[in-house]
Amino acid sequence: MTLRHPSPPAPSPPRPWRQRPRTRRVAAGIAVGGAVVLALTGCAADGGEPVVAGPPSVSASPGMPVGPVPEGLGEFYAQTLTWGDCEKFAVSPDSQQAYAADGLECARMTVPLDYAQPAGRQVTVGVLRKAASGARTGSLVVNPGGPGASGMGLAADLASAVAGTPVGEHFDLVGFDPRGVGASEPAVTCLTGPENDARRALVDVDTSPAGIARSEQVAKDYANTCADRVGVDVLAHVGTREVVKDMDVLRSVLGEQKLTYLGYSYGTRIGTAYAEAFPANVRALVLDGAVDPMADPVQELVLQGQGFQGAFDAFVADCVKLSDCPLGPVPEAAVVRYRQLVNPLVAAPVTTRDPRGLSYADSQTGTLQALYSPQLWSALRAGLAQLAAGKGDTLLALADLYEGRNADGSYNNTNDAFNAIRCVDDPPLTDRATNDAAEAQYRKVAPFLDDGRATGAAALDTCAFWRVPATSTPHPVSAPDLPEVLVISTTGDPATPYAAGVDLARQLQARLLSFEGNQHTVALQGQSCVDEVVTAYLEDLKLPEEGTRC
Repeated sequence: MTLRHPSPPAPSPPRPWRQRPRTRRVAAGIAVGGAVVLALTGCAADGGEPVVAGPPSVSASPGMPVGPVPEGLGEFYAQTLTWGDCEKFAVSPDSQQAYAADGLECARMTVPLDYAQPAGRQVTVGVLRKAASGARTGSLVVNPGGPGASGMGLAADLASAVAGTPVGEHFDLVGFDPRGVGASEPAVTCLTGPENDARRALVDVDTSPAGIARSEQVAKDYANTCADRVGVDVLAHVGTREVVKDMDVLRSVLGEQKLTYLGYSYGTRIGTAYAEAFPANVRALVLDGAVDPMADPVQELVLQGQGFQGAFDAFVADCVKLSDCPLGPVPEAAVVRYRQLVNPLVAAPVTTRDPRGLSYADSQTGTLQALYSPQLWSALRAGLAQLAAGKGDTLLALADLYEGRNADGSYNNTNDAFNAIRCVDDPPLTDRATNDAAEAQYRKVAPFLDDGRATGAAALDTCAFWRVPATSTPHPVSAPDLPEVLVISTTGDPATPYAAGVDLARQLQARLLSFEGNQHTVALQGQSCVDEVVTAYLEDLKLPEEGTRC
């Protein structure tokens, strides 16, 4: 049984930007995949002169901070980024190709590991920039969510997506890999490629006392491996609390008096936390696919289960229009048919051209990957039809995408970073009665994910055994000096339910833009109604009328 916690646009077709589901599965977490190419068959910066960029309203001088500087952090706020080739920042084959695009520049930004001890150990944050093609308004800093996804990758993708638009003409697109993620150093990497393959092959559906003990031992082993390989000191300082401070340093070194930011999914949590910590430093925030910082983690989990069930139901409604729908012609029978297809994988994987085969866990992961966007529904139909014929190649490809597995068997570190960040961002669930009740609720609201093996008990997840304490707790947002910002929420969002956006907009006293659709996040992804609103706000701080829907 999987209990899940949950990042935006690339060409051919766009990737689903998402809040990644929380899971009780072994070593927890599901990684954000790259762009789906549906041939589903199968550093220190170098070169360049120091550059400090600033909008026309800012006179930024090299070695001078911009805006207010917290005590003891002057050297960080005043540093000059040396922009150069992005080649050495590419940590995967996908990023090697994306970072080779014309006009991209990369640099490293230095920040303290522990902001309470700025004279102590330092770490670096990878930054990627695509300069505005026309008259420059300023920098637009972006984050794709996850947590654990690459902001550098998002900026590279968006640079292509917004080329020739007002956003691309007037804003430098800037993405950073949050500390511990991607090209930032040190990166949170807990498992090797073969170890990740072995994790995904494990069958974790036994909720008997013995099965729970085995699952929890694996979770403990993973937590200890992360602490031993990454270091407790690093794990203690990779949370959102530190990332927002890094983002304010970035604002200064980019030469910006105030921050303009677009965050998707978990990226909305970063934006919200920044608004709380630095409200006077905000020019504009677009928060798309909202995470509600006040939500109880169990409530958030159950709401997300409902969201994924809704996305599955929408997929079924589309599928049954076709004569060859692998779930049959009757929508009401689709959950039963789906379980008939995937449950046998508990006993043994099905054959794939890859010698790994399709495991039960990967069948679930591949399904969830496809439910983030209707553009992936055809791949899910193909994968389920293939499964009915005893083959698992398409679902395995979808799962590999979600897990961040490269063709050479290596993995990006999104999955490990996801665990490290979420385990310090929220208090762990350790009360067994609450944990068991959450399991039962999740099975009830997401029957397509219910394997039918419930006993009323469930294993505690990885964060219950994490070796560093949480640095944040759920709380209502308080940012009284914040200018009015823009929150976008999608009615059929599977990963960050619509209600979370409504709640976040209320707490921030923000303007809410509602999008009617079945996908996770929407800004700058080709929906003209939404993109016109976002562009007007980013350029001129013009907000839509109350109650606007697209």
